[in-house]
Amino acid sequence: MKMKRFFLWIIASLMVISLTACAVHGYVSERPADVYYGRPAAPGVNYVWIDGDWVWSGGRYNWHEGHWDRRREGKAWHAGHWSQHGQGWRWEKGHW
Repeated sequence: MKMKRFFLWIIASLMVISLTACAVHGYVSERPADVYYGRPAAPGVNYVWIDGDWVWSGGRYNWHEGHWDRRREGKAWHAGHWSQHGQGWRWEKGHW
């Protein structure tokens, strides 16, 4: 009886892990529409505009508006973008 309960626990755990792993990837069948909004004025000359970002949360993508960030010496900001894979569309986050 204990062995049966142990195996059921393992199977249930593996199912939860596999479902969670799928959600973490953040694939959607259709990419969300582009978001357009006004960019506020820069707070100073040493600032770089960081485009808005799609964030995977709760089984879907949520839009986070862009912001100004201090320029990083020797680095350039590479904006995020959508890429299509066999599983659907996925947001590739921007990075320095």
